[in-house]
Amino acid sequence: MTALGSISTAAALAALSATVNSASTGVGTSAGNSSTASAAAAAAAAAAAAYSSHQLMMLPTLNFTVSQVAAVCETLEESGDIERLGRFLWSLPVAHPNCAELNKNESVLRARALVAFHTVNYRELYHILENHRFTKASHAKLQAMWLEAHYNEAEKLRGRPLGPVDKYRVRKKYPLPRTIWDGEQKTHCFKERTRSLLREWYLQDPYPNPTKKRELAQATGLTPTQVGNWFKNRRQRDRAAAAKNRYVPEVFNDQYFSAFEMHLFTNICLAPFAQIAAPIYSDL
Repeated sequence: MTALGSISTAAALAALSATVNSASTGVGTSAGNSSTASAAAAAAAAAAAAYSSHQLMMLPTLNFTVSQVAAVCETLEESGDIERLGRFLWSLPVAHPNCAELNKNESVLRARALVAFHTVNYRELYHILENHRFTKASHAKLQAMWLEAHYNEAEKLRGRPLGPVDKYRVRKKYPLPRTIWDGEQKTHCFKERTRSLLREWYLQDPYPNPTKKRELAQATGLTPTQVGNWFKNRRQRDRAAAAKNRYVPEVFNDQYFSAFEMHLFTNICLAPFAQIAAPIYSDL
């Protein structure tokens, strides 16, 4: 605090003390003294207001640069301390010198989206994700928050956990915005490029050993567990398809259906169900 500030503060305190004393001595003497007491009380209030405004002016302001704010957001995001991240964002001044630049910074926007997701403020989350374009490095995390938020809202609305078909319908109803999506088609979080590579390896060896699983995981960006689960599900689907192909000729043979009738049954009765189920379970 400067010398001028000290003097003005001392003066305000002295005026406040003097006026309060004048008000106390003037109580109960006469009607004239009553007006004096009122004037003293008004002077005391003015002195208190002056002192308070002076104290507010002396409060420090946080003048972080945009790069400093972004660095703090990234550090707190990596640490997983969402509560501290939220407090830090709340502490930033509303009238920041570089407010426009701050509101366009990807690290700050990603931090705001993360806090909105964890505080179940999904409306704010959707607003951030739909109105700001993010780089590809942020897509995976933001896509996961977008889908999980819509899943949570659907579960709350229906009052029960969502199954695979329910989640598929939610994804169709609320597609990823192009601000967090590069346009490449995805099937239940597996991109088409990844699935193509998995299929190629499957044709070569349906039972990969742990070493091959690690190699494939590194090539696709998945974990060895995800790779193993994909191969397991694919083998189960192939076995089910083979069993179905063996079962249909045994039941629907020439004793009951002609070739033309079998053609109609397969393409009219079974085809629609296959088209409905294919996009839901094609990622298995």
